[in-house]
Amino acid sequence: MMAFIAPPPQSEELSSVMGYMSIACWIVVYSPQIYENYVLKSGEGLSVPFIILWLLGDMTNLVGAIYAGLLPTMIILAVYYNLCDVVLIYQVYYYRWLRRKRREADGERQPLVELDEPKVVKPILPAYLLWPLLVGFVLAVGWIAHILHENDDVKIPDGTTGGGVELEWKSQVLGYTSCVLYMLSRVPQVFHNFRTRCEGLSLAMFFFSISGNVTYIASILMKSTDYKYLVTNASWIAGSAFTIFLDLFIIGQFAYYTWQDSQKAPVFANDEDDE
Repeated sequence: MMAFIAPPPQSEELSSVMGYMSIACWIVVYSPQIYENYVLKSGEGLSVPFIILWLLGDMTNLVGAIYAGLLPTMIILAVYYNLCDVVLIYQVYYYRWLRRKRREADGERQPLVELDEPKVVKPILPAYLLWPLLVGFVLAVGWIAHILHENDDVKIPDGTTGGGVELEWKSQVLGYTSCVLYMLSRVPQVFHNFRTRCEGLSLAMFFFSISGNVTYIASILMKSTDYKYLVTNASWIAGSAFTIFLDLFIIGQFAYYTWQDSQKAPVFANDEDDE
């Protein structure tokens, strides 16, 4: 999420660092899920309404970025978010079509149990290397932003070409629309997880989504705590905060189902020993 209103220049350096770290999180966020879908040759871990609502929120964001006259780099990022959403939707429907064609081709020659046999996602790197690298990338972006901000010749943009804080209705409509879409997007995924037990869903996607929203809110609050400024950016703060809450709930689902599976494993082991 990105605001379309430029706040007053207060704590600009820390705010810019947080803003760039937020962008880095959002660059990372889609990759683990796209990779997991590719390895599993399935997108069943994702709720289709979740992706569609997320796409609509990103489309609203893109319209707002263009309307507000953001720098080309910010507009390119907004386009990137939309393209990633489209890739996820494509993966879901393509792998469903591929699965249906396989079943039609095999007919009665192969049991459905074998066709539906779950695959294990093999990470590109071991977790003890991959996670530090991803987190390190986000921190490095924040550090580079800090260095750039100290350079008088390079000015990190406020996010718009405008100066003060203006409660402009078009931007507010876009802000609250994207806010509602982002919040609603998580609801179908939460219910979808009750059925799939989070199988085929990337934990990293929600971890970096939370990180992106936390740093985004921090970038707003570090700019200013002026009442008018907070009211102007209330939609983006509320949308990010509520999305964080739902993403934490989804991570809680991951933890609960992982704990359940760990409890089942010793039971099955004891059954085999009895035989």
